[in-house]
Amino acid sequence: MTETEYAALPIADKRAANNKIRGMKLLTQEIRKKLPPLYAQDGKGGKAVAYLKLFTPDSSFSWFLTEGSPITEDGREIDFQFFGLVEGQCKELGYVNLSELETVRGPMGLPIERDLWWEPKTLEEIAPEMFREGKE
Repeated sequence: MTETEYAALPIADKRAANNKIRGMKLLTQEIRKKLPPLYAQDGKGGKAVAYLKLFTPDSSFSWFLTEGSPITEDGREIDFQFFGLVEGQCKELGYVNLSELETVRGPMGLPIERDLWWEPKTLEEIAPEMFREGKE
């Protein structure tokens, strides 16, 4: 499939195509059970724990996700929103939706993957420079 053909696909088809290529789900039921709901670690700063790591195998982006909650509409889940640290061209904290992550491809056309050997770590272990005392 060419990049142009992929770009023209509906989101649901992109998700299915990427799941088939990556051979895994980014968010399993087991991870859902471990991941605290949004705002559960609010105020912890660098002590917040990242329970899930996602990455682009063909570039330098990684997502260290600390929390997440379903997005619902009319009582049914339509997406899932995470909060955590993204490391790419810079490091920053923010929100990202599962639907975005499931459809992204890196520069070589590879989808985002889940780090299968990830062990939970605090954000200050991952990015100590962001959580130093007296940081300007």
